[in-house]
Amino acid sequence: MKPKTSDISTIVIINKNQQQAKSLQIKTKHIERLRHYALGVFAVVAALSGLVFYLHSQNKEQEERNKQLQAQIAKLKIAVPAAVANPANTQQGSAQSYIQSIETKLKTINDYLKRRGLKGFAVKSTGGSGNNEAAKLPDSEAYSLYDDYLKHLTSTIAFTPMGYPRISSFTSFFGYRSDPFNSEHAEFHPGIDFQGRRGDEVKCTASGKVVFAGWAGGYGNCVRIQHINNLETLYGHLSKIEVKVGQKVTVGDDIGKVGSTGHSTGTHLHYEVRKDGKPINPVKFLTLNK
Repeated sequence: MKPKTSDISTIVIINKNQQQAKSLQIKTKHIERLRHYALGVFAVVAALSGLVFYLHSQNKEQEERNKQLQAQIAKLKIAVPAAVANPANTQQGSAQSYIQSIETKLKTINDYLKRRGLKGFAVKSTGGSGNNEAAKLPDSEAYSLYDDYLKHLTSTIAFTPMGYPRISSFTSFFGYRSDPFNSEHAEFHPGIDFQGRRGDEVKCTASGKVVFAGWAGGYGNCVRIQHINNLETLYGHLSKIEVKVGQKVTVGDDIGKVGSTGHSTGTHLHYEVRKDGKPINPVKFLTLNK
C-alpha cells in the first residue's frame, strides 16, 4: 500500500561544498516519535534536577538542626569541678592515692545526683581521707571494696534517667507557654519536646520496667517506664510502640518511633521525667554537669 503524501516528511540537507542539495524522505510518525523522545528526556532531566535541589535543601536543613543542637548542648554544659589535689602525706603512685582519686570522683557524681533531687550515695572512706584504720587495709582488699561499690554505683546510675531520648534540637521547654492550639491562653507544659521525623527511633534514657504502653489521651501513643528512686519517664505522641507492659528495658533500648498522635501540632517527641508521680524539669537530667 502506497503511503499518503501527508504521511511522509522531506528533510533537505545542504552541503556548503556542494551546490546540489540532498533530500531525505522520512515517515512523519517517526519525526513525531522523536519529538516525544526529546520531551521524555527533558522530563527526566527536570526530575533529576528537582531531586538534586530537594536533597541539597534537606542537607542544609539538617546542618541547621545540627547547629541548633550544638548551641543548646553548649548552654547546658558547665565547667566540671577541678580534681582535688592529693594530701601531702599521701604517697604519690601508691594504692591509697589511686583509691582517694576514685573517691573524689564518686563524691563529684554524688553531688551531681543530689542536684537532681536524687538520693545520694554513701561514700565511705577506704583510705587516703583521714580514715587510718581503712588505710591499713591491704591493697587487694581495698581494691575489692571499691570494685563492689563501683558495680553498685554503675548499676544505680543505669536506672537513673540521664541524657537524650533522641539526639535533636528542642522545640518546646518545661514550664508555662502559649497554648499551641489557642494563642490567647497559656498552658503548663510538663516536659520538653524534641524535633524529629515520623519513624525516628526513640530510646529510653534509663533501665527500668514498662508500666504503660498504649493510647493516653492527649499524649497519643505513649510509653511510661518506672525507674528507681520513684522516678518515671514518659514518651508521648509516638507513631509506633515497640515495647509491652511488664517488659524490662535497658538504657538505650528502642522503645518506639517519633510521631504526631494525640494532642499534637506536628511530628515531635514529648519527653517527661516524673518524681513521685509529679513532673519535674527534664533538662536537669540531660547531662551530669547540671
